[in-house]
Amino acid sequence: MLARLTAVAAAVTCLAAGCSGSGQPQPAGSPGVPTLRPQVLAEIPHDQGAFTQGLELVDGVLYEGTGLEGRSELRATDPADGSVQERTQLPSEFFGEGITVVGDRIWQITWQNGVAVERDRSTLAERRRVTYAGEGWGICHDGTRLVMSDGTDKLTFRDPTTFAATGEVRVRDAQGPVERLNELECVNGAVYANIWETDRIVRIDPASGGVTAVVDLTGLLPEGERTGADVLNGIAAVPGTDEFIVTGKLWPKLYRVRFATSG
Repeated sequence: MLARLTAVAAAVTCLAAGCSGSGQPQPAGSPGVPTLRPQVLAEIPHDQGAFTQGLELVDGVLYEGTGLEGRSELRATDPADGSVQERTQLPSEFFGEGITVVGDRIWQITWQNGVAVERDRSTLAERRRVTYAGEGWGICHDGTRLVMSDGTDKLTFRDPTTFAATGEVRVRDAQGPVERLNELECVNGAVYANIWETDRIVRIDPASGGVTAVVDLTGLLPEGERTGADVLNGIAAVPGTDEFIVTGKLWPKLYRVRFATSG
């Protein structure tokens, strides 16, 4: 908790003053599972003022949730050029976190407010709010249920209509618990999760909680373009392909990539 509050405070300071160097701790490798690297297919402009918390690409629209109190938004953007087509703000006291699309709705969760906002996908207008216990970090929809992270090694399953918790799983690799699970993307029966304050994503089997691959994105954003607050965060699968759009908080670019076996 304290570490994340400190990191967020540093991000706000960097927004105002500018920083250099990422200084990000990197997790150890995960024995027994493949390490994947990105093949960059395209670079797309991205609003460098966006404190990205969640991405999802549906029907040609790239939805983006952003964070920070007083600055949290939900945006509908053009995945071809990164331009913002529509946006709506969360109440100033809310710190926005992950988002996911469920049919004609979008769920947007909050960090420590304990509130999930259900929105109309076509207008981004708020439909209702529900509450939950604990923190909210990332969320995705696997076609049947919601999967939600809270910054620990736990993934919570939720009903996509009521938001009620229906189960959970703990994420493990060969070295033990995998903590700081953040932004999530559900695709092809797997859950991809950013690991907070690192340049890595883990692919998770939600049935067992086992890590089945590690995606190493070190160096994707060149060091000279980093501000020090620009943590990797944001994964959107490109429907009908094996490609993803990834970015980070305060990154000047989105990257369309394919994850390939290292070496």
